[in-house]
Amino acid sequence: MSAQTSSTQLMALHDTLKNKRILILGGAGVSTDSGIPDYRGPQSSKTPRNPIRYQQFIQNPAFRQRYWARSVVGWPIMQRATPNPGHYALAQLESAGVVSGLLTQNVDGLHQQAGSKRVLELHGSLAVVRCLVCNKLESRRELQARMLALNPEFEAQALDVAPDGDAEVPEAMIAAFRVPACRACDGVLKPDVVFFGENVPKQRVFNAWRMLDDADVLMVVGSSLTVFSGYRF
Repeated sequence: MSAQTSSTQLMALHDTLKNKRILILGGAGVSTDSGIPDYRGPQSSKTPRNPIRYQQFIQNPAFRQRYWARSVVGWPIMQRATPNPGHYALAQLESAGVVSGLLTQNVDGLHQQAGSKRVLELHGSLAVVRCLVCNKLESRRELQARMLALNPEFEAQALDVAPDGDAEVPEAMIAAFRVPACRACDGVLKPDVVFFGENVPKQRVFNAWRMLDDADVLMVVGSSLTVFSGYRF
């Protein structure tokens, strides 16, 4: 694209969006410059992935063991990530009154760190863990410390990490991994995110539709819209 063509298209975009209330729908592509890989972009892993499904996690202790063993290795990369210029640009547009809100499919919390205020996390947040029995919440940071205390050999470098913090880990290590329980009731712990095969909570979807109703334009940033939870908007 030539500079002249680019300038012409930007002016046309400016004229189209002028005085419009813009709602952003963001995806994993927004966070790639923060070192968090996406699923389908040109720099994403070529290794085929089988993300854990909700029913697998709920019904089978072996799947939970596998999930947490891989997550304990991948989490430090997620934790170290910081907002990139794209996150800050969206936050500045909100501060300037151009953007009315942000629906994000990401679970990394980087939009909030960059200063975005009206953020709805469609798929939840990796920073929080929820007990499936008593509903008590625990920070992922605290759970990480508990998991490493039980499995000190897992303080290792991740070989390959997905946007949800899932990392490649040798099968022999997974088989020996000890999964901690809820400190309040010994119940099963699950990251407070929406797994494949799990529905986005109805109230969250309702709130997202309200944000869309309040906007004139939906701008998609960093998403292929392959997942229905974002595509429907």
